[in-house]
Amino acid sequence: MTFAVPVTVRGYELDVNGHMNQAVYHQYAEHARWEAMRAAGLVPDKMLHAGLGPVVLESTVRHLRELHLGDEVTVTCEFEWGEGKVFRINQQIRKLDGTVSAEFVVVTGLMDLTARKLVPNPIERFRELSESADILGL
Repeated sequence: MTFAVPVTVRGYELDVNGHMNQAVYHQYAEHARWEAMRAAGLVPDKMLHAGLGPVVLESTVRHLRELHLGDEVTVTCEFEWGEGKVFRINQQIRKLDGTVSAEFVVVTGLMDLTARKLVPNPIERFRELSESADILGL
């Protein structure tokens, strides 16, 4: 399943070239990941109560088209599960006309906040805690 959230580029997110600052692309991607988690019922308080927290291990972005003030975009998340402690989240920032502005591949895991180590079974833990596991592709 592909989750998506709308965002509009704001003036304070622009750089001296008049387009969206490169760091803001990462913020949009992070915002979409948290919104996907929230939509799945994995709100921060619930995660903290369970002693768990998602962590980004690697984030790769390909900038394809610039964004400007007022551009309306959709930021997507598609979870890719495998075996082991880590999983991927593939993301795109797309203009309303379908033009892809950026693509992300984010390698992430689920940390046990007491042990400060990745849990060996993130799929199982997400299924236990989630109210809508389908949003996470489970």
